[in-house]
Amino acid sequence: MSAPLRVVAAMSGGVDSAVAAARAKDAGHDVTGIHLALSRNPKSYRSGARGCCTIEDANDARRAADLIGIPFYVWDLSDRFHEDVVEDFLDEYAAGRTPNPCLRCNEKIKFAAVLERAQALGFDAVVTGHYARLEPTPEGIPALHRADDLAKDQSYVLGVLTAEQLAGALFPLGDTTKDKVREEAERRGLTVAHKPDSHDICFISDGDTGGWLAEKLGDRAPNEGGPIVDGTTGEELGRHEGTYRYTIGQRRGLRLGRPAPDGKPRFVLDIEPVSGTVTVGPREALTVDRLTADRIRWCGPPLTGPLEGTVQLRAHGAEHRARVGVDGALLHVDLRDPADGIAPGQAVVVYDGTRVVGSATIVETGRG
Repeated sequence: MSAPLRVVAAMSGGVDSAVAAARAKDAGHDVTGIHLALSRNPKSYRSGARGCCTIEDANDARRAADLIGIPFYVWDLSDRFHEDVVEDFLDEYAAGRTPNPCLRCNEKIKFAAVLERAQALGFDAVVTGHYARLEPTPEGIPALHRADDLAKDQSYVLGVLTAEQLAGALFPLGDTTKDKVREEAERRGLTVAHKPDSHDICFISDGDTGGWLAEKLGDRAPNEGGPIVDGTTGEELGRHEGTYRYTIGQRRGLRLGRPAPDGKPRFVLDIEPVSGTVTVGPREALTVDRLTADRIRWCGPPLTGPLEGTVQLRAHGAEHRARVGVDGALLHVDLRDPADGIAPGQAVVVYDGTRVVGSATIVETGRG
């Protein structure tokens, strides 16, 4: 057994983080529970259990900490969250890209701001309820791997973590299925044992992303509307109220004024925020087999040559066989298994078997 550590357990108010905190205590660690206050205006928090940082979640986290028998504090990181996650989300949509705010939150808040504060206070590591595994390499460096429960694996959203951040992280649930975690929570008497998982973007209180962007972008909105153009014929099929309301691969809510010439359903193929043009086309036109990405984050040693491995392009998406290479600050991915509806702004996470090599932000897609 490894030496006991002094750790903070990031407690979201859900079942996973509660069980992770309890397991850390059972392992002999000196555990302090923390809940992150991420909203500048608590009244804007969503009620109910569909977000990950509501007032109800804070109360659930405090009750769980009391039952486990660990100290509990609320850390106000609302300014950092607004700057690093919310503003990034707005900037990305204004530029015609589709960001993943949960990924950015893991990178900038949970494993940067939290770990930084924890270490400044004398703690050794941060415990979370993510489903992922850390396995030591022959050199003794922790390597990030997929969870045993592939249906709940969250290594994709952790692919932004550096080796230094992983060295200060603990993931006690990586070897357990979700059903077993809920059963354990019930045995422990945790009231969150059957609480639903969170799915929504926590800072959009009503789930209306387009409406929220319209309100918050203000003068940053790249346009107030423009044409929806058929990519095959160049014909204008309709008008839109802002390119930020669309994402690559979207089918619903296009509001086309007339049907496409071939009668097939249309999907968003391209978003051009400067001209305000949204290009649509048939499903087959969504298929890509080449990706270019920047903002590379290595979870361990960087690639020094081509890798024949796999990539994941969505948080709950399938793996794609791929050849991955690096050219300066850019990651180049040739997909052996083509993918549909991939948008600039999404993350590509690279795997060698179950090990996470690193991640990058997609800037361009193409067809070979």
